[in-house]
Amino acid sequence: MSVGAGSPAPRRRGRPSRTDATTGPDARTRILEAARTDFAERGYDKTSIRGIAKTAGVDAALVHHYFGTKDEVFAAAIELSFEPALVIPDILGSSTEGLGERLAGYFIGVWENPVSRAPLLAVMRSAMTHEAAAKVLRVFVLRRLLGRIADQLDVPDATFRAELAASHMVGIAVLRYVIQAEPLASAPPEKIIAMVAPTLQRYLTDPSPSGD
Repeated sequence: MSVGAGSPAPRRRGRPSRTDATTGPDARTRILEAARTDFAERGYDKTSIRGIAKTAGVDAALVHHYFGTKDEVFAAAIELSFEPALVIPDILGSSTEGLGERLAGYFIGVWENPVSRAPLLAVMRSAMTHEAAAKVLRVFVLRRLLGRIADQLDVPDATFRAELAASHMVGIAVLRYVIQAEPLASAPPEKIIAMVAPTLQRYLTDPSPSGD
């Protein structure tokens, strides 16, 4: 049955009320910052949409309106730390020369920044114990970040190469920042970048097909 001319249009699920919609142009940013804080302090399992909304000072409906589900808020919080759309052109550069060094420097730099490190630690810890969090992390690292880089590489098995690079960097993050294994945990970032860069370069640009 069609809606009459005088009938109000139905509200879609999660649409904020008039009061919520006037919380300011930075409401989405506040929600993302609140999500990063809550995931960092409480972990994935204990963080809720309602709790994020309370931290941000908005109604839970506004969180649903902008992001939908908890997993989508989680993914957006990860992306806020890495900002792939902004950095990928710089990582790719004008040629593949130095790609491994740029990628390693970017990744380690994000982890060395105290502002982004806390929520990323929560991401890693959550991914090790919750499949939903692990899936969000996999999708982001492989599709949103390294997948975009692989798409620009004229080499065989680009996706497989991106996965190898991801496994290398995520492994370093786990050992250095989560487990804090020594001497890796105390090594200067510049030393790690210098040693890791050639391997990433080979993964991503070596023209030989994998297995040859």
